Amino acid sequence: MSEKEGRFILGVTRVYEKVPLDRIGVLLGSNGRVKREIEEKTKTKLTVDSTSGSVVIEPAFQSTTALDLLKAQNIVRAIAHGFSPERAFRLLEDDQVLEVIDVRQYIGDKPNHIKRVLGRIIGENGKTRRILEEMTGAYISIYETFVAIIASYEVSNVVKKAVEMLTEGRPHSTVYKYIDREMFTLKRKGVTEMWKRYF
Repeated sequence: MSEKEGRFILGVTRVYEKVPLDRIGVLLGSNGRVKREIEEKTKTKLTVDSTSGSVVIEPAFQSTTALDLLKAQNIVRAIAHGFSPERAFRLLEDDQVLEVIDVRQYIGDKPNHIKRVLGRIIGENGKTRRILEEMTGAYISIYETFVAIIASYEVSNVVKKAVEMLTEGRPHSTVYKYIDREMFTLKRKGVTEMWKRYF
């Protein structure tokens, strides 16, 4: 996409997000600081309805691109799914994606099943979630029935598969071995590509 093609005519293109009411305060930040920072870093304008939780994201300038709008939308969505603004801003990097998994699609909507499965993903005092983050370098948030992941596309796929394995009841040790193997493969692939680029 050329720079010209990536531009929008002001007021023509907009995207919408829905934010839970208990996350609106986080999205806005103290005296609107977080909202302002999102707008500045993505060249967008956010209109937040604090009573309904709806957020309208529009281009703030003629130079605002489709990618800018997408980044703003993903940051808003990440905050809506429990991430701190500091972690959500990682989505400003071009190689980072947001993956949102609703565990209900795997186990149905029985509250006791959901609680048990989310407990396996979080672990005692957050231990499992912390290990998953440390092994992959991903950011992981568990909010309501959702598991949200911020990472590169390749790493997010590894974490998504690990989460699916945990929902299926696979032992934690099996899941950690899977991650270890996949991360080793990704690192080796990265080194090989770097070698090809420079030699």
